[in-house]
Amino acid sequence: MKFFSTPRLATCALLLGALITLSTSSAFAASNEDEVRGFFSDFVKAQNAHDLKQIRSMLWDSPQMLWYARGGASWGPDAVVERLKDYYQGVWQLDPDMSKFRTTQLNDTVAQILVPVTFTRSHAGEAPQKNTFLISQTLLRGADGWRVATIMPVADTNFK
Repeated sequence: MKFFSTPRLATCALLLGALITLSTSSAFAASNEDEVRGFFSDFVKAQNAHDLKQIRSMLWDSPQMLWYARGGASWGPDAVVERLKDYYQGVWQLDPDMSKFRTTQLNDTVAQILVPVTFTRSHAGEAPQKNTFLISQTLLRGADGWRVATIMPVADTNFK
């Protein structure tokens, strides 16, 4: 029996190919998770700075972009910015618990994130309140990077 027989070489080549594919895809997934985490952190920084121009640039430029909060839907990035303008008249600060940040990579261009975020907020002239919500966001990656496609707060923050 030859050590370098054709079936044995074919099997080794197949196993090597599978190993390379698995190691590349896990490195790719880790890289995407780091990108998504960084993008979300930048999005929070822009909100805490009340930087509407930066926030607008981070939203999916589509009338189907959705932010659902406080019982109302804001469709499209311009509607989201208008809603934030109103909120920014008062107090609006976000403090995400990044130790509980989770991302699910649906494919190389779609990611779903979940993270508890404590909001310190109030309308102008009112005392600020702190509330924690589990934030779900869908992110889309295009040629120019990640963009927020949906933002949905969930009242239950018992996310593990």
